[in-house]
Amino acid sequence: MKQDLKITDTQIEILAGIINIYSLVGSLAAGRTSDWIGRRYTMVLAAAIFFAGALIMGLAPSYAVLMLGRFVAGVGVGYALMIAPVYTAEVAPTSARGLLTSFPEVFINTGVLLGYVSNYAFHGLPVHLSWRVMFLVGAVPPVFLALGVLAMPESPRWLVMQGRIGDARRVLSKTSDSPAEAEERLADIKKAIGIPEGVGDNNDDVVVVALKNKGTHGEGVWRDLLLRPTPPVRRILIACLGLQFFQQASGIDSVVLYSPRVFQKAGLQSDNNSLGATMAVGACKTLFILVATFFLDRVGRRPLLLTSAGGMVVSLVTLASALHAIDRQPAGQATPLAGVSIAAVLAFVASFSIGMGPIAWVYSSEIFPLRLRAQGCALGTAMNRITSGAITMSFISLYKAITFAGSFYVYAGIAAAGWVFMFFFLPETRGRSLEDTEKLFGGGGGQDSSREDEGDAPKKSTELTSSQQ
Repeated sequence: MKQDLKITDTQIEILAGIINIYSLVGSLAAGRTSDWIGRRYTMVLAAAIFFAGALIMGLAPSYAVLMLGRFVAGVGVGYALMIAPVYTAEVAPTSARGLLTSFPEVFINTGVLLGYVSNYAFHGLPVHLSWRVMFLVGAVPPVFLALGVLAMPESPRWLVMQGRIGDARRVLSKTSDSPAEAEERLADIKKAIGIPEGVGDNNDDVVVVALKNKGTHGEGVWRDLLLRPTPPVRRILIACLGLQFFQQASGIDSVVLYSPRVFQKAGLQSDNNSLGATMAVGACKTLFILVATFFLDRVGRRPLLLTSAGGMVVSLVTLASALHAIDRQPAGQATPLAGVSIAAVLAFVASFSIGMGPIAWVYSSEIFPLRLRAQGCALGTAMNRITSGAITMSFISLYKAITFAGSFYVYAGIAAAGWVFMFFFLPETRGRSLEDTEKLFGGGGGQDSSREDEGDAPKKSTELTSSQQ
């Protein structure tokens, strides 16, 4: 792209990182959108935005149009990053929630790996075609994603928020380990929403309208999250934002995006070698996420997060030290250290993938009360994207100012601070129902604990049949 469009390193830096800033629009809009039209149709909307973004980027005649395509794609990124873990957490049974909620991260990294493969496959094409084909290929998956989502059930928690008790019961009966668990999950959701016990139990066609029940379409949620949060909600918000910040501030996106430059600095001078090593990074990152998916519901969130952050610190220090030693040696004499650098990068992405990568999304989608979940996760996604954008848009300038080694020492310090934060602020959520996790932060787990006062709580409900509604 740099050769074809005759653009500078600074423009490349902005182009790479700006999508994360643009994704703020999508992530902040996704909470309200998913409360309004449902989790499922929000995913369809995200797929449509992805499709348009890929076409605009692939056909862009200039840097300005390319930036427009990045904006469109960025909005799709924001929608998808927020809605995928929320939907999965709300549909999954407790016994498999960790496994299933980590799947978005598994397949995000599968996509990253395919991106590396397409880079390698298309790099032999003429300069004016190679990067365009890479983007245009990205217009294919959203088509299948949209069609697949239309065959999926809606979130039972969203259905209950809309008063569609019968529809929610049918979804829960298909997505629970037993009929008894389905009824227990439904009762917990109704309690969290504020629907009286027994309402809708005997008639699948019953539609419940909770009078004065704010939040079924997202009303009043920002106030309860940001302006007048209860102490438990404040602690939950700090946990979510802190976890999302440290996930990105430890430099993972810089390593993923700029690994060819890191490998060239380490001594791999040819495009074939550096792109081949970069593919190994993508494969390692994807493979080790499977470790997290296997152990999430067996070992728990905390042990994996702490192990992940510890491994990241060690591998970043090793990488920085190897690159520092390379800087001090004459050119051509640092070949053994190139292997150390590659191994350290692989260890870093592997450590990230067994914990920080997938669990940040799993954990954030579990801890918020139901009526605050969509917008709460949207704030977490916004923090994630702001941090990622700041990291990726500053990496080239950072390593030019303090060297590659200095940059990775900085990231190691941030990862160490993240370990301390997670150790003291993040309780274990394994085995807890979504309606029960709030108790870990001092909440009551009921409908009123996310509100500042009882005046906002629902006072009564009225039953209407579907035909009357």
